[in-house]
Parts: sequence; C-alpha cells; structure tokens
Amino acid sequence: MAIVIRYVSEKGQIIERFLGIVHVPETSARCLKKGVEQVLSNYNLSHSKIRGQGYDGASNMSGEFNGLKALFLDDNKSAYYIHCFSHQLQLALVAVAKNHVQIALLFTIISNVMNIVGVSCKRRNQLRDKQHDMTLSALQNGEVFTGRGLNQEISLRRPGETRWGSHYESLIRLITMFSSVVDVLEIILEDGISSKKRGEAFALLDSMQSFDFCFCLHLMKDILGITAELSDALQRKDQDVVNAMSLVQISKIRLQDMRDNKWDDFIQKVSLFCVEHKIIIPNLNDKWVARGRSRRGLQEITNLHHYRVDIFYTVLDMQLQELNNRFTEANTELLLCIACLNPSNLFCAFNKEKLIKMANLYPSDFTPSDLMILDNQL
Repeated sequence: MAIVIRYVSEKGQIIERFLGIVHVPETSARCLKKGVEQVLSNYNLSHSKIRGQGYDGASNMSGEFNGLKALFLDDNKSAYYIHCFSHQLQLALVAVAKNHVQIALLFTIISNVMNIVGVSCKRRNQLRDKQHDMTLSALQNGEVFTGRGLNQEISLRRPGETRWGSHYESLIRLITMFSSVVDVLEIILEDGISSKKRGEAFALLDSMQSFDFCFCLHLMKDILGITAELSDALQRKDQDVVNAMSLVQISKIRLQDMRDNKWDDFIQKVSLFCVEHKIIIPNLNDKWVARGRSRRGLQEITNLHHYRVDIFYTVLDMQLQELNNRFTEANTELLLCIACLNPSNLFCAFNKEKLIKMANLYPSDFTPSDLMILDNQL
C-alpha cells in the first residue's frame, strides 16, 4: 500500500510527500488502517491531525472505501473523505456494476468478441468492409445523410481497465457496428480455421443475439453516458470544483430520474433494437426462465420483474450508491467551501459565509471564540 500526505507549510505552500510503501497481509479495512497508522507513527505524525482522506479504487483496495474511511472518521471527525479526482470515475462505476452477474457477463462477452473479431488483420478488414457496405446501403435508402464529419470509418474499441472513458466508447461502437460484428462471427462460424474458433463464434452469436445481452448493453451505455461529462470534468488538471460538484448533482438527479421515470422509454428502445436485428423479445408477462440454471429453488417471477427489478433497478441503485459514497453531502459542502479560496481573478469566488461554514466543520481547530473572531477577520 502506497501512502502519500499533503499538507500546508508554514509559508502557506501546499506540499505533497510520498511517505513510503507498506506491506499489508490482507486488504480488510482494519488491516489497511493499521498500516497507515504504523507509517504515520514512524514519522511522529498523529492520525488526529488528519483533515482529509482519499483512496484510489483501481486496485484491490476497492470495496474497502466505506470501511476504511469510516474507521478513521470514528477516531477523527475532521478526517473527511474526499473522492480522488484523478481516479477514473467511469472505471469505478464499471467495476461496481460488474458486481452484478449479468453486467459481468456482458463485459466478458464483449472482451471475447474483441479477441476473436479483432485477432487478425483479416477479421478487422472483414469487419470494416461489412460496416462500409452497411453504411453505403443506409445512405442509398435515405436512412442516414451525408455531410462533413459524418459516417466516418470506425472500428471496435477494446475497453481498457486503465483508459478514461474507454468503456463508454466501446459500448457505443459495438451498438453501432452490431450487425457487422454478427456478420463476421457468422463468417468465422462457416470458414473458421479450427473447430475451437468456430465453437467460440457459435457461442458468441448465441450470447450476443439474446435479449439479455442487448438489455444490459444499452443499460450500461445509458449509465456511462450520464456520467461521461462528470468523468471528463474530474480528469481535468485545471479543476473547477464548483463545476465538478454541479455535475455530480446533475449525474445523481439524472440516474434517479432514469430509475424512476425512464423504464418505459428504455424498454421501448431495447425492443426496437432487437426488432431491427431480428432478436427474439420475450413476453414480459411470462414467467422468467433462467438460462442454463436449474429451476429448482428459484423463485417464480415474471420477465418484467426480472428485467425491471433484478437488473434495471438493481444496477442503477448500485451506481447511485457508489456516487453517494464518493460524494457525500458533507464532503460536497466542504469542496464548495474550499472553492471560495480559489485565488484566480483576484479571489472572485470569495464568500465569507461559506468559509465560516467550512470552519464549523472543524470543531477541533476552531473554538466558538475563534469563529467570532474569524467572522470579523473575513
């Protein structure tokens, strides 16, 4: 576990120091906390002096956010957790969504498609030619229009676990090139060099041309689309905290609105996609049958309940919970208050009331008499 501290020097300069790397036998919250405290004590630093904490969730520390931050907050109420802005939020949201088995399966299928379709120049050329022919046919039928920058040649993009926004772009391209990908898989099924490749193509065709796959594909595309602007804002070095916090609230509102009000629009969009690509749409009022699983011990539910409650609501709730854990009411308020100290444009963001509110968040540093003096000083 790597540990870095940030502090303000006596001259008012913000200093960052890499303290070191400590081995932790396990990634439980208590073990991680013990490791941090051990390193701090080696430098005669007390955890009571901590005024903020933040973690990178790209490693196996993910899943320990709540526990670790809560343990420090139990000991020190001023150790507010602030989301690490440099961490790629979309990757975190994808990682959380993968805790749902259907979403995990979605990204596994996509990865396998990339491996078999993009494995050689021959397959990539076949995919490009299929997409070219399809675009040309759509132009002739008046389904799409010509224009500068329109209908550019595109290819599949592999979702990268460390690349910003790559999952969102991958899903968009797969939806756009869906028919072409299916055509190439059918070619591999017919004239694949080995029986293994033909078997993989057969399995992928069966998975991709299922309602479940299309449903999850569009669900994750819509979710990552809602948070795309927020992800870009959090990545910028010239961070506008006020704008970022505004985008956080907008993302939460839009995800909640999608959960509460957009089911009918969403299922209609997925159904139209399935009709276009000749994919069987299940009757939502029929009983749900789990593919490849024994029916014994399974609760009898309808397809509507399965898709709406077990997937749609559940995945959206997971995303909202992740955003709420990363951007709580307290740390959002703290960041907005800190933004008042931005020196740009002659401190145009200065706001006395917000700075006093920020001082109130640190009772161990500002006594009631200090707050009275601070009011006059500001």
